[in-house]
Amino acid sequence: MDFGLTQEQQMIVDTTKAFTERELIPHEEKVERENQVSPDLVKQIKQRSIAAGLYACNMPSELGGGGLDSFDTTLVDREFGVTSYALHYVVARPSNILRACKDQQIVEYLIPTINGDRVECLAMSEPDAGSDVRGMKCTATKDGKDWVINGTKHFISHADMADYVILFAASGEEQTSKGVKKKITGFLVDFDTKGCERVKGYNCVSNNGYHNMIINFDNCRIPGTNVLGEEHNGFDAANEWLGATRLQVAAVCVGRARRALKLAVEWSATREQFGQQIGKFQGVSFKLADMQIRLDAAELLTLRAAFNDAAGNFSDSEVAMAKVFSSEMCQFVTDEAIQIFGGMGLMDELPLERMWRDTRVDRIWDGTSEIQRHIISRALLRPHGG
Repeated sequence: MDFGLTQEQQMIVDTTKAFTERELIPHEEKVERENQVSPDLVKQIKQRSIAAGLYACNMPSELGGGGLDSFDTTLVDREFGVTSYALHYVVARPSNILRACKDQQIVEYLIPTINGDRVECLAMSEPDAGSDVRGMKCTATKDGKDWVINGTKHFISHADMADYVILFAASGEEQTSKGVKKKITGFLVDFDTKGCERVKGYNCVSNNGYHNMIINFDNCRIPGTNVLGEEHNGFDAANEWLGATRLQVAAVCVGRARRALKLAVEWSATREQFGQQIGKFQGVSFKLADMQIRLDAAELLTLRAAFNDAAGNFSDSEVAMAKVFSSEMCQFVTDEAIQIFGGMGLMDELPLERMWRDTRVDRIWDGTSEIQRHIISRALLRPHGG
């Protein structure tokens, strides 16, 4: 594996870095303070990211997207990671699941989402089914040519900004060697559909301005043409999507940790105590060394997973390793950076306390650290019949 960037890839990195510094970072404090990204700012970021060629960079170029592969989009996510998630999510990376759109769905959902005219969110988690996707209780029952949906989804990120939801619901059951399992189907549901209701979600310490919502379905009827992908095949589609988002989380954590370490190094080189720079004290210098070691290891794991995915060799285990190690690394690095700054590290004059809070959710969403370790161990044991 050669992670040396091509000239085109370096241009992608430089463009994303410049865009982040110019269009996103200056708005961090206001978003943090107001706990929202104003509609005007959303419109501004969206327009300028489209002009810069960063919007929907993961979607096919023949449909108006950026046409970047998973390695290139990982480079983009790494640069975006230095700033608030509430800001860089506006530069949308539509869910890869939308590539399953067919026929009229391409016209009504996929292309408008790539163009920035529509925004999607994804509903999988439920109050009684988080990591256990097969345990979901939200149901989709076939009624003639239609489907009727009932149930509740929660922790639905940016549903307040979305026009429609990619919904996964239990659509039947099947008998397997391990007992009865639910069949899962994906659907496209417009938020103005009767029986579909969005309500305010929970207050979260991570990612101010990036809200979660609760979505209730009460005899919500949608046409059969809104099935996304193959009927009863939503579990495989969901796993494919989770692989891409877990890689995105890993890359964002690497970018965030880079910024935290940079701040800690600059402080250690300029802050003086007891007549010398604090970076000369072993208690601080060893922290910096450990932060750099873990950061580099996380970046290599992330780039390996992205490199192999782009080459057509996607590995659940490699992505899981990147996600679990990078998210835990970022928590370590931001915490150590605060320790180096001392009391000032916890003050909101610096971005460290926000980064420290924001990264806490990375060990939970898109598959907890425990789930990632399960995926890794299962891959190790499978060849031996485990």
